[in-house]
Amino acid sequence: MAKKQYFAILDTETTMENTVADLGIIICDRQGKIYNQMAVLINGQYGTHELFHDKHANDIWGYTGLEKRKLAYTRMLDSGTRMLASVNAINRWIQQAIGKYNPQLTAYNLSFDLDKCVNTEIDLTGFNNSFCLWQAAVGNICNSKQYKQFVLDNHGFNSPTGHGNMSMKTTAEMVAGFISGEFKTEPHTALEDARDFELPILVEILKKKKWQDKITPYVWRDFQVKNHYSVK
Repeated sequence: MAKKQYFAILDTETTMENTVADLGIIICDRQGKIYNQMAVLINGQYGTHELFHDKHANDIWGYTGLEKRKLAYTRMLDSGTRMLASVNAINRWIQQAIGKYNPQLTAYNLSFDLDKCVNTEIDLTGFNNSFCLWQAAVGNICNSKQYKQFVLDNHGFNSPTGHGNMSMKTTAEMVAGFISGEFKTEPHTALEDARDFELPILVEILKKKKWQDKITPYVWRDFQVKNHYSVK
């Protein structure tokens, strides 16, 4: 009998200092069953450094969104759905999870999360294998005609580049919406994003044959709207 395979889905929400404020990790199997999870706000980062925001934005990343996100975290702490944890405690949890499950690490834009974890001294070096869930989604899901049509139908476009080119979104929101048939907005809190958006994407990818051979970095030129939009 083949040894059971586990995955660790990582998600982070960050500060203006490029450190992690909110960390979520889910340990799951190929079918999406969750065996363990961690959801913590990091002591010394959350409440010390401001959450990431963009003063020019008018969405969740702007000032109005910032206040709503801060209020949401306060409510989580009050309700017990989040707790403050030290980096040392987080690293011990990770070591124990690796020892018990030996999971393969993944995240939607893994290089981003790895960089912010390094800045926060969160140790992810114990994982033997890892892959970027975003790149796996691009190669196994987003390159399909069905996905691109879903994006067109739902107007899932990125803002135009400096050259005026508009590209299709390949965000976790959009890919999860394609899989479920119902578009939902990420709350941009670490555990919830990992559980409700990235986990379904992982399960869908793992159903595909030779999915690892199709891991493909995102190139916006491959998703230009002008190359796929046609009059019906």
